[in-house]
Amino acid sequence: MDKNKFLDALMGLLAIDSVALVDIDEAHPYGKAPAQALDYVLNLCAELGIRTVNRNGKVAWAEIGEGDEIVGILGHLDIVPVGDGWTHNPYGEVCGERLYGRGTVDDKGPTLAALFSMKDLQDAGVKLNRRVRLIFGQCEEVGDWEDMQWYCEHEEMPVFGFTPDAEFPAIYGEKGIMRFELSMPVAESGVDSAEGGDAGNMVAGWARATVGGKDYAVEGVSAHASTPDKGVNAISKLMETLAAAGCSGKLVEFYNKHVGFDYNGGKMGCGFEDEQSGKLTLNAGTLRTEGNTIKLVLDIRCPVTYTIEQVQGAIEAACAPYGIAVELTAQNKSIYMDKNGQVIQTMMGVYRAVTGDMTEPMVIGGGTYARAMPGIVAFGPMQPGREATEHQKNEYILLEDLYQAQEIYSITIEKLANLQLN
Repeated sequence: MDKNKFLDALMGLLAIDSVALVDIDEAHPYGKAPAQALDYVLNLCAELGIRTVNRNGKVAWAEIGEGDEIVGILGHLDIVPVGDGWTHNPYGEVCGERLYGRGTVDDKGPTLAALFSMKDLQDAGVKLNRRVRLIFGQCEEVGDWEDMQWYCEHEEMPVFGFTPDAEFPAIYGEKGIMRFELSMPVAESGVDSAEGGDAGNMVAGWARATVGGKDYAVEGVSAHASTPDKGVNAISKLMETLAAAGCSGKLVEFYNKHVGFDYNGGKMGCGFEDEQSGKLTLNAGTLRTEGNTIKLVLDIRCPVTYTIEQVQGAIEAACAPYGIAVELTAQNKSIYMDKNGQVIQTMMGVYRAVTGDMTEPMVIGGGTYARAMPGIVAFGPMQPGREATEHQKNEYILLEDLYQAQEIYSITIEKLANLQLN
């Protein structure tokens, strides 16, 4: 791989602020910025000599190899909002051994690592008995994954593959994801107004409120909603601050009693856990005053043996005494695959051969495109033990990890393309 060309290409992609579902129109179904990122990547593919298909901006892909079957690689070009507090350029900056920027880890960096792996295999003339198709998503971070839904309804499905949008080694299960909107009238809340957080799938990094004409503001530490313990939730800090200042009202009372800094749902009555996937996680993502209503968004990652109904029942029971309405606004069922199957074991073999690390495959709370199609698992790019920076200010990846991920993907793609199924 030409590391300089790879890095230059990635820097150009990082420069695009591709938050999805903004400025949507018929020509830009997921927003103008993700469409710009897609155009950039398709032009890059043309420069690399890799064939592409673009279905009117609904979905597009790059493809190499021959054969009747497809190995799918699902990456995404959209990002969560940059947010405040960065001390490095959020649109791409190399500082020492680190590459900073929104999307370096999630998911522009690993998506291009997979693309350049395909380029290397094609240039080397490696025989591939299946086609390898890198599908470019544009709305993974928000919404209902309309891009992958459209693909599944209209295009040829892969037999198996991976999404480079999590951690190494392989991920064989993902918890169920639920998004709940809790709402109550401002007049009954005990505050004049309140707001905080940038996205439901992020730990809120800021929050502020006005109570009795007095303003309160706090800062937290953002993190991915699937790992709320790695951040400091500013909404929780705000509610704690309001209580300490003597602000008593339904919103403050409910929040501190049933959410607070409990990241596993125990206070809410849904502190579930199982042997397969561990504990439930609960994150307060956003708080907004909209007209006469205050809305709190909760992001929950549920163990694989529990149901949406069990979680929703617990939340409704906790909210009912306060007159808080509960709406399930998004859901993704859990996935759980055989960790001893051929696909995962093939990936594990490559990872272990390249790194020497014998870490076992795992179940995560994050939600990846592995849920979008059968036979897809999450695979990299983060090495075990590295700082989790996705969805945080100063998101970065170590250059050595990025280049090693590209090496792992190159070998894995070749092996999966030529894998003989039992």
